[in-house]
Order: sequence, then structure tokens, then C-alpha cells
Amino acid sequence: MPNKAPDIDNSKPTVFIVDDEPDVRAALRLLIKSVGYTVECFESADQFFQQFKHDRKGCLILDVRMPGMSGMDLQEKLASMETLLPIIMISGHGEIPMAVKAVQNGAIDFLQKPFSDQQLLDRISQAMEINNKRHSIHDIRQDAQDKYDSLTPRESEIFAEVVAGKLNKIIAYELNISTRTVEIHRAKAMEKMEAKNLSELINMANLIKPSE
Repeated sequence: MPNKAPDIDNSKPTVFIVDDEPDVRAALRLLIKSVGYTVECFESADQFFQQFKHDRKGCLILDVRMPGMSGMDLQEKLASMETLLPIIMISGHGEIPMAVKAVQNGAIDFLQKPFSDQQLLDRISQAMEINNKRHSIHDIRQDAQDKYDSLTPRESEIFAEVVAGKLNKIIAYELNISTRTVEIHRAKAMEKMEAKNLSELINMANLIKPSE
């Protein structure tokens, strides 16, 4: 069973440990908690995946070889979900091809057991910094996306033309509407996007996913 506190603060950065060996989980939990981190342990990749929430902050220490879903399989599943959790892979085997694949799939490091306590703690510190940056970027993108999604279809249409660099009169001609109508919708789009100028609007356009 996972070692969880009765009341978990989901907003607090957490070090998640997934390893099928109870002694390893216990040792890592004790070490990591000793430097002040919140820790949650899981005995299998399946168990972790069942409770995984995309908005949890922290990092994941993941054993490569486990019964059932392997660490590599879990890593691929999380990658497909575009998780923000940095992953530190650990293994008692240390095959080079496996390490290369893990890093290619986004792991920030691959540690071979036995590794030093300080080596792991250094990687965790690095992972937490990476996670903070990822969440900051994600929040900025989400804010831009929410603003974009508030645009009407016509405002979205004109938004796309404006950030493409077209003049109001060209947009009016191509959409068969008056220049004044373009100006009104353009101003409304900039207001909703909270963009002070065209440069800011273009920067925001690079952060959003246009409607299908």
C-alpha cells in the first residue's frame, strides 16, 4: 500500500517514489523526508498511475524494472499525457540502452543502484526547480488560452488575421466586411486578451491552441 498521510495537501510539492522493493521505498522515504520534502510511496507503476493527477507538483523517482507495468511503460504513459512531473529513473541493472531511452523520453537523469544519498538529493533539488519552471510556463499558457477561448468566432477570426500581420483594410476586404467592423472586433479581441499592443498579441498567439 502507498505510504500516505491521512490529509494530503495536493498543492504542496511532493516526491513520488515508485519501487516494488519495500526496503528501497522505506530507505528513500526516510532520506527524502529528512531534508523536508513531502513523500508518497507506491509499490507499483499501476498503483501510482491509478491515483495520478496532472496538477500535482513535485517529481517522480521511478524504478525501471517492476512486475506488471514497468517504469519505462509508466514513463511513456505520462509522457503521452504531457505530465509536468520531472522523472528520475533508478535501476539496479544500469543497461546503457535503457538509460538512453529513458532520457530520450524525458527523464532528467538515470541513476544506477546503489547511488549516493547526496547524488539523489541533488537530482531531486534540480527536479523541483524544473517542475516550478514547467508550472509557471503552463500557467502562462493556460491564462492565454482561457482569454483566447473567451473570444467570439468573429473576434477569433480577426485575431488570426491581425497576428498574421494583415492591415485592417486588407482583413475587411478579404472577409467582405467594413474596416470599421474590423477595428471594433480587433479592439475587443485585444481587450479580452489584455494585450497592450500588437507585439503582446503576437506573443500570446504563440502560446495558444486555436479553435478547430
